[in-house]
Amino acid sequence: MPDNWQSVEIKHLRALRAIAETGTFWSASEQLNSSLSTVSDHVTALEALVGQRLIERSRGRRTVELTEAGRLLLGHADAIESRLGAAEADFRAYAAGRSGSLRIGIYQSVANKVLPEVMRRFREGWPDVEVVVTEAALDSDLVASVERGELDLSFAIQPIRDGPFEVRELMRDPYVLVTAAGSALPRRRPRVADLADRPMVGFQRGEHQDLAEDFVRARGVKPRIVFRSNDNGTVQAMVAAGVGVALAPLLAVDETDRKVRVAQLVEPIPPRVLVVVWHRDRYRQPAVAAFVDTAVAVASDIERAHEAFLRRRAS
Repeated sequence: MPDNWQSVEIKHLRALRAIAETGTFWSASEQLNSSLSTVSDHVTALEALVGQRLIERSRGRRTVELTEAGRLLLGHADAIESRLGAAEADFRAYAAGRSGSLRIGIYQSVANKVLPEVMRRFREGWPDVEVVVTEAALDSDLVASVERGELDLSFAIQPIRDGPFEVRELMRDPYVLVTAAGSALPRRRPRVADLADRPMVGFQRGEHQDLAEDFVRARGVKPRIVFRSNDNGTVQAMVAAGVGVALAPLLAVDETDRKVRVAQLVEPIPPRVLVVVWHRDRYRQPAVAAFVDTAVAVASDIERAHEAFLRRRAS
């Protein structure tokens, strides 16, 4: 194998990734805003440097595919580009000092209950820092953005995949049963068995959304889902309308809504564990540390309020 790896450049790896994503040299050149010959030259040079054929070029086919060696190298290329993006973000943060911007990733239930108070408190101490918020349906997408340096930190739910991450726990978010106010179910502590054959309103399937359904299924009750949505308000409105009951994390519930009733099951579902995540190897600007400390304090207040609410419901 040739000893040319020190000559591999980021432009070579970007050409390989663009071809993998688009399937043709022409589309890759458009994506990279480069000429067709330049992309071809980059790939040819890369193949010569690593001593392996990386692109499967078949005559008569409109598209091309990566070889096994190409796919292997692409995995490393993605990690290299992520690290480079994180380095660029570091230098921007370092230059900004106490001003500049802070890029935060959030998902729906955090946006509704946690973020507003965090923002209020943070701005009192850091008025010159602009907070730019990005919302996503999946916290895994936000964690990936942290790795690439596109976000400075993000709210997420345990478990966090392996990677260059630091994680700090914020709070435990208990699952509750949400029913219409006039439901015939026991008011205080229903059992899993009480859900048998009852229509249920659920969230869209996903790594965290499946936890509650898997829990009751493991106890012999098959959830009969009649409607799904990832919008917290829609799920609660459907419950209030009598469409079905719902198992939801308490952060996703408006517990002041008089049209619904909220209770914990006798057999408690393991709570979600909410965390904040940032890049372990990046320069951690002071504003990031301050935002994390603020989020921890706010989450602690909300967790205590939730505990008091559930105690009142159970009494």
